[in-house]
Amino acid sequence: MHFKTWFLLGLVFVAGAVALAPTISLIGLDALPGDFVINQGNLHMTVPVAYSLCASFAMGLLYLYFRR
Repeated sequence: MHFKTWFLLGLVFVAGAVALAPTISLIGLDALPGDFVINQGNLHMTVPVAYSLCASFAMGLLYLYFRR
């Protein structure tokens, strides 16, 4: 696979992690250490930085595995 394909897959994976952040908190997996949590009034927003880094690491391992 080409670099552009892996880059697009990574972007889709990160966007999916950001989109699924509310669902993740509903099932009991709250913010990991390193995630940004914003609480103001009745606004509760989590920016999943740690989830994104974990996903990036997993994608990198998949890349190394399939590159061989």
